[in-house]
Amino acid sequence: MTAAATHSLNSDPGAGPSRAASVQKVLSKAGIEAWLVEDYAVPLIAVEFAFKGGASQDPKGKPGLASLLAGVLDEGAGPYDSRAFHAVLDDYAIEISFSADRDILTGRMQTLARHADKAFELLRLCVNEARLDDEPFERVKSQIAAGLKSEINDPDYAASRVFRQHAYPDHPYGAPVRGDLATLDRLSQSDLKAMRSATFSRDGLKIAAVGAIDAASLASHVDAVFGALPAKGTLVSVPEITVAGLGTLHVIDLDIPQSTIRFGRQGITRRNPDFIAATVVNHVLGGGIFSARLFREVREKRGLAYSVYSQLVTFDHGAMLSGGTSTKNERAAESMEVIKHEIQSLAEAGPTADELDKAKKFLIGSYALRFDTSTKIAGQLVHLQTEGYDVDFLDERNRLIAAVTMDDAKRAATRLLDKGELLVVVAGRPEGMG
Repeated sequence: MTAAATHSLNSDPGAGPSRAASVQKVLSKAGIEAWLVEDYAVPLIAVEFAFKGGASQDPKGKPGLASLLAGVLDEGAGPYDSRAFHAVLDDYAIEISFSADRDILTGRMQTLARHADKAFELLRLCVNEARLDDEPFERVKSQIAAGLKSEINDPDYAASRVFRQHAYPDHPYGAPVRGDLATLDRLSQSDLKAMRSATFSRDGLKIAAVGAIDAASLASHVDAVFGALPAKGTLVSVPEITVAGLGTLHVIDLDIPQSTIRFGRQGITRRNPDFIAATVVNHVLGGGIFSARLFREVREKRGLAYSVYSQLVTFDHGAMLSGGTSTKNERAAESMEVIKHEIQSLAEAGPTADELDKAKKFLIGSYALRFDTSTKIAGQLVHLQTEGYDVDFLDERNRLIAAVTMDDAKRAATRLLDKGELLVVVAGRPEGMG
């Protein structure tokens, strides 16, 4: 497959073309909506879609089911077994893939425009007639198991896994998305069919297409691929949850020279009025590359670690501020103290005027990088839809960031960071911790 097409869907707040104006809302005869950016600069079509559900729908005791389903959907469909299906994809230079996240199962397709009919037909087969045959089912499950085995002694994997378990105990968000070696053998083809039946529906479907296709053609293909799905799914209700374990430390003993640290606390949901201001505050704390406080204090001033970060994580039913670093065992305690101090300082005083200005400029300027290829644009459009935003947010986002005042930032810092209490998980043999 040729490289993703380069597109221009860029604008700055108050200047330049509107991103939202480039997006058409296409409604098919079956009533399915898709967002379209029509562009004939190169003869490529990129499609991305998502079904609500994902790993949060994995049955209790069977983590990894959504990931396994995503792994076998393109391993044979309709009249094609796995080998034949991949052969026809190669013959027509078509790419089709699937993946599972916490709250969604995503599909992607990219094709040359002249092969659009064939590509959409193959996609229809994956969505409606995936075979889930014995051989690919066992093969993909073995591949997942091999990956999990290779990560057993990986400190990053161990710290992240235990961190999730303590942050979200007895909740789907605390379970591993790709599954667990102890329970992988419990997953069956009947489980996959049940999950597909529950989640593949039109009410939880979001679609975006970018490239050399018009609205009428897209609407026809959308109906062909998705029109036969049930109108409504049967998703299991996922409870709202906040981060647990604040103020606790958990050490995973690994005989390695470095300690891998994961830390976090309750975040701010994407629909909270302070979410945009919190995004700016997080950039000041640890979301920036060289300008972030954690980078300056942990790496540049003290040389404690090569990298350190913080990020806002927003799920459909929870939100988190999380971060991490890796450092020598003998300097792990010092690193964590510096991180805590910077969190508390930012919570109490907020950012400086210079920090606020630099964070806003970076977040505004870098937004365009999310829209420089057809696949990125399609992915961003589906991302906005699954998070409940309308097309107008493409333009509004940068304006909202530009409008964040010092008072907004200080208020968001206080709400986001509060007293600085953290859930901390360390993998290694950290001196002075434990």
